[in-house]
Amino acid sequence: MRLKAALAAVVASALLLTGCGGSDAVDGEVVKIGGVTIVSHPSLDAIWQGFKDGMKEAGYEEGVNVEYDFQNPQGDQSTLNSIASTFANSDKDLFVSIATPPSQALVQAITDRPILFSGVTDPVGAGLVDSLDKPGGNVTGATDANPPKPVLELIKEIKPETKTVGIVYTSSEANSEIQTKQAQEAAQELGLEIKVATVTNSNEVQQAAASLDVDAFYVGNDNNVVSAIEALVQEAEKKGAIVVTSDEDSVSKGAAAAISIDYYQQGLDTAKLAVEILKNGKNPGDLPVSFQSDLALIVNPAAAERQGTPLPEAVLSRAAKTVD
Repeated sequence: MRLKAALAAVVASALLLTGCGGSDAVDGEVVKIGGVTIVSHPSLDAIWQGFKDGMKEAGYEEGVNVEYDFQNPQGDQSTLNSIASTFANSDKDLFVSIATPPSQALVQAITDRPILFSGVTDPVGAGLVDSLDKPGGNVTGATDANPPKPVLELIKEIKPETKTVGIVYTSSEANSEIQTKQAQEAAQELGLEIKVATVTNSNEVQQAAASLDVDAFYVGNDNNVVSAIEALVQEAEKKGAIVVTSDEDSVSKGAAAAISIDYYQQGLDTAKLAVEILKNGKNPGDLPVSFQSDLALIVNPAAAERQGTPLPEAVLSRAAKTVD
């Protein structure tokens, strides 16, 4: 999103008028924060919990000097648009959006108060910010960018004979389209063929997975697919296809392995940005987008066995976490 300089000035003025500085909070003024996610899922829920915990550590105690209004449209776009409109007409001081669709909805609806996104794979490509270093306007946040290439390389390490990799993704999610394109480019370098099937909601994931004749599945940061990962895993087991993801929680639900960011930490990182705005008077558009450089390897040996491919010792030995 490109906002004109004049709009940026309006935003800066609005921030001053909200009275959300640290001294105001101490003096008894309650900071009002609106939050919205896209769907119920442990990783996305962890972002919100991390955010609230981070705010508490910074001195914002719920029910004392901060008030939260958290909304979940459960994947319904019309409900999401309604939430964004309601927030735009509210007296809230700051907004937190979790995942790409809610972030796009809030950015389109709200231009006069700070918006912090989290769990967004490509903030620039999604039209949220001008750049990662200098977001511009009233928006910044934390990205869960997780390149597909290391995950595809892990698939080949686990199952060297892999020739085809299936990707089920939501056609309306910008982050999913971007990751799929990145995976297709990386696959060419690795001698892999990507086969894709698109869905519009989580109820279509199982049928989409069943339609793909592949040796393995790669699951990126797609909210609908991740929320229905058990259905995809069920089809993968029938095919003897290994499932490797970018989401730690999916490993406990049947994926063989993941190279994942820490979503709770992403929430903490988002809270740090909120504190910079509320206590230190920073303009969100001047705060660089936060990202995690250290990714963790999570494995589920039993799930890999069910998918027909035991995990190699080299993979097991370097895993940060092993789940059953």
